Amino acid sequence: MIICCLLFTLNAAAQEQATVDSVSTKESSTSLMSKLHLVQQFLDNKARARVDPHYIEVPEKPWRVILRYKETALDVDYENDFYFPEEKERFYWKLNIEPPVSASVGFWVGYRGTGISYSHSLVKNAGRYFSISTTGAKYGLNFRLRRFSTDEVSLNAKDFQDGKLVEEENIHGNLDAPIWIRSTYLNGYYVFNGRRYSQAAAYNQSVIQRRSAGSLLVGASWYQSSIDLSNPKNALLAIYSKGIGRIKMHQANIGIGYGYNFVPFRGFVINAMAMPTISVYNRVKVNKYDFNYMPPYDDSMPTDGYGQWNPQTHTWANGETYKPMDEEDKWLEDVEGWEIDSDVNHGRLQFNVDLRLGIAYNWSNYFVGLQGQVNRFSYKMDETKVVLIDGYARLSLGVRL
Repeated sequence: MIICCLLFTLNAAAQEQATVDSVSTKESSTSLMSKLHLVQQFLDNKARARVDPHYIEVPEKPWRVILRYKETALDVDYENDFYFPEEKERFYWKLNIEPPVSASVGFWVGYRGTGISYSHSLVKNAGRYFSISTTGAKYGLNFRLRRFSTDEVSLNAKDFQDGKLVEEENIHGNLDAPIWIRSTYLNGYYVFNGRRYSQAAAYNQSVIQRRSAGSLLVGASWYQSSIDLSNPKNALLAIYSKGIGRIKMHQANIGIGYGYNFVPFRGFVINAMAMPTISVYNRVKVNKYDFNYMPPYDDSMPTDGYGQWNPQTHTWANGETYKPMDEEDKWLEDVEGWEIDSDVNHGRLQFNVDLRLGIAYNWSNYFVGLQGQVNRFSYKMDETKVVLIDGYARLSLGVRL
C-alpha cells in the first residue's frame, strides 16, 4: 500500500515542480521524482523478468482501476447423535444454519499487483466482512474475516429403533435467539511453473495469459471459526447438544494441487484449480453450559410448585436444581444458563479441499472477470460433527491506465 500511495503522487509531484519558484524546492521535487521512478522501474522489471513472454504478457500500462461486485456465502451443518443402549434407540439430528449472503460493491486501484481496495455492503444485518489478497509470479496470499449472526435454521431429526428408522421430521424456521458465527481464513500457495502459468491472469488481471499452461501448486492454510449458541433463549438447542454452548475450532492445512489456464483465443482465459489438503493441526474447544430446565423426557412430571429461581445457588425455591419444561413457550421467560466446563480435543486428521474457478477477458485496455472460490472444513468430536462450506463469487470490470 505504501508503494502504491507513493506512486500515486508521481504525477502530482511533476505538476507541482513547474509552479514552484524556489530552486531548493525544485531540486527536492526532482529528487523525489527520481526515487519514485526508480521504484516504478523496479516493479516493472520485476514483473517482466520472472515470466516467459510467449505465455504471459505484462501489459504496458501498469495502472488498473477495477469495479467489483461480490457475494460471500457460508453454510454450516451441525450434527449430533444420541444413543440409548438399554432402549436400543438412537436419536440423530442435523441443524443447517443459513446465514445471510453478504453482497458488496467496491473498487480496487493499484500499480501492477500492488494496490488498495474498498467495498460497501449492500445487505443489512449481513455481519462484517474483510478481505485482502496479493499475488506474484510464483505466490499468492489471501485473507478473509467474517462475523455475523443468524436465527434462520433448518432441522432434520431422525429416530431409530433397533436400527430402523421409525420417525423423521424436517423443520424450517427461526430460533428464539440468534447464533453467532465467526470465520477467519488465511491461505498461501506457491506456483512451480510461474514463468508460464499465472493465477493472477484469471483472478486480478495484473498480467495476461497468452497460451494455455498449467502448474503444480503447494499451499498452506489456517482456518479458525467459532459457533456461539449460548444465549439462554437457545437452551433447548444447547441441551440437545449435550450442553455445548460454544465451539471454537482451529485448523492448519497443507496440500498439493494443480491449476490450469485454458486460452481458447487471445485475451480470454479460463482457470480451474483444485487442491486437496490434510489438516496437520486440528484443535476443537467446546464450552459446556447447564440450565435450570430439563428436556421434556417425561411429560407426566409436574411443572408447578417450584417457586422462584435463585441464580446464586442454582436452585429453585423448592430445592430442585431443574424444572421440567412447560408444553408452551412460557419457560423461555425464566430460563437461566451458566458455563460449567470446557473440553479441548486435538482431533484426528481431516481431509478438506480448496476449489477455485476464474474467467477473464481482455480487450484493448479493458477487462472483465468472474471469480469463485469454495473451501470445505470439517470437525468431529465424539458424536458432535461440524461441517463448514465457505465461498464467494465476484464480478469485476476494469481499465488499464
